[in-house]
Parts: sequence; C-alpha cells; structure tokens
Amino acid sequence: MKILVTGSSGLIGSEVCSYFAKCGFQIHGIDNNQRAIFFGPQGDTSWRLKELQNTFTSFSHHELDIRDRNKVLHLLKSITPDAIVHTAAQPSHDKAASIPFDDFDINATGTLNLLEATRQACPESTFVHMSTNKVYGDRPNKISLKESNKRWDFADPTYINGIPESFSIDQSKHSLFGASKIAADIMVQEYGRYFSMNTCCLRGGCLTGPSHSGVELHGFLSYLVNCNLQEKTYKIFGYKGKQVRDNIHSEDVARFIDCFLQNPKSGEVYNLGGGKKNSCSILEAFEICKIYSGKEQNFEYIQKNRIGDHICYYSDLTKIKLHFPDFQIKHSLKNTIKQIVAAQVKRN
Repeated sequence: MKILVTGSSGLIGSEVCSYFAKCGFQIHGIDNNQRAIFFGPQGDTSWRLKELQNTFTSFSHHELDIRDRNKVLHLLKSITPDAIVHTAAQPSHDKAASIPFDDFDINATGTLNLLEATRQACPESTFVHMSTNKVYGDRPNKISLKESNKRWDFADPTYINGIPESFSIDQSKHSLFGASKIAADIMVQEYGRYFSMNTCCLRGGCLTGPSHSGVELHGFLSYLVNCNLQEKTYKIFGYKGKQVRDNIHSEDVARFIDCFLQNPKSGEVYNLGGGKKNSCSILEAFEICKIYSGKEQNFEYIQKNRIGDHICYYSDLTKIKLHFPDFQIKHSLKNTIKQIVAAQVKRN
C-alpha cells in the first residue's frame, strides 16, 4: 500500500509517516519546510525529515509546494497512492492576519489542488484532511461557562462531553486562518459527496507530541514546555490563564487515521481531540510540566485575549466512538507532557 503524506516533516505528518512505515507501507512525503519561513529557526522541521530518511528505507521525500497545481497533479499521477493524508498547512491563528494570501493559497487552494489531482489521478484513493476546531470560530465562547480556581468549563449540560460535529460554523469570528481552513474543510466534504470519493475532515483540538517544533504562535504544549525548560517567560493572553484545550498525542491521530483508512466513508467530519479527559488550562499545564521538569514556570499575564480565541474547547468524541468503537486514545495528558519534556531535554 502506498500513502502520500503532505506536511510530512511536521508534527502530524511525520507521525503518520512513521506509523505507516512501521506497518510496512510505502510512504511518499511532501514538505518544503515552510514552517521555518513562517516561524524562523525554532519552527524548522528539517531535523525531523532527516530522522525519517535515516530510519525508514520505505520513505521517499518530495520537495514540493502544494500551491504548484501542475507539479501536484504530476506527482499524484506518477505515484497513484492508495491514500492521501493531507496535513500541510499554514497553521497559525495569529500569523494568518499578516500573510492573508499565503494563508489562503496554502490552506484553501493547496487543498483544492490536492483534491482535484486525486480525482484525476486516483479517484478510488481515500483522502484524509487535517482540519481544525477553528472552523467553529468563537461560537464556543457563546456557551454559558463556569469558572473554577484553575479553569473554565461548560456550564450548559448540552456540552458536558464537549463540542460535537453538529455545532454551527456560521455567524462567528474565525480569524483568517479559520476562514481558510473552513474553505478547505467544506471542499473536502464536497469532493466526497459530489464525486463520491472517500474523504474526511479531522477537526483537531490541540495536536501535540514529542516531535513538535512548537513556537509562540503555534504549538501550545510544546512551546510551553520549551519556555519552562529554557526558563523563558511564557505569555498568557487573557482569560486569566484558565482557557481550556483538549490535547491529543500525534500517535493517537495516526492511529485514528489508520482506523478510517480501513473503513473509509464519504464526506465525513470528525472532531478529533483528546476530549474532556485530556483537557487542561494553561495554569494546569504549568503544574503538570513542573512535575516532569522540576521547574517553576516564568510567565507574564497580558490582559488581552487573542482575537477569536476559545475560552473553553474540548472535542465531543461520541461520533468517533460510534463509527469506530475499537478506537481508544492511548496517551494520557500527563504522559504526553512527560514525553514532550523528555524529548526536548534530549534534543537540547
């Protein structure tokens, strides 16, 4: 089986490459290290590419920009993969505002280029797209909340398990990043429904893990751990540091993608995060990090939240459990942070 992975040097892409290479599949990765251009040396993923090349003989790297429509089509025609896992993106909620054309061209048009190339070259292939919870905009902030000592949580019992896939994406502020990802998300669904292709959108929560090259504008836990270990000041933007995210280990994302490839569906959407059990606030993350690093977190509080930022968000995993009852999240929040700390200590 041949799998094409875009963004193959990034957190999720590289984990998918590693996971399926270990399963004996032939892997083709697309990556041009745009993360280093967006975020500077700290965002550079070339180290991860070298790891993949040195570890797996079944891995082939393709230096290609998904904005190049002709080259994307040519590559898919030459490979004819059995599955496409699309993880490449401009990933930052904040960065998008300063690079709106790059953001849309990569996230929306790049996705369309891949979808149409798949339809022309290998329409029977399964297409998995890494979307984002930012497609819901700031609508989750309209849900009634309750405040405790260290976190916010949903007060409305309708959302006791988190945000479901039926939650509206309309009439809210998304950020330009959220808007470009919505365009991609809807297009992936439409190619599934209109052309009867096997496609799905995975609306991720906080995707994380030891392979993350986290930066301030993207990569919550990875960046937080880096600040802790380097004794740098971590900036909290509003909401008293009690804003909540659900965190899912990159390997668990790869394992769910495996489940979908084994039982694909057309035009589906899944909220894929750690769920309520793997959720934490920034203040709670500080405490867990200290357990494994032994260091207090230096932080600065800024009385201004990021535009469109969620106060509380965690994924309702009910639909995933219904469609894929054998899938279970393997990595706990504490174990994930422990792994991130260990990996960063080793790299530094």
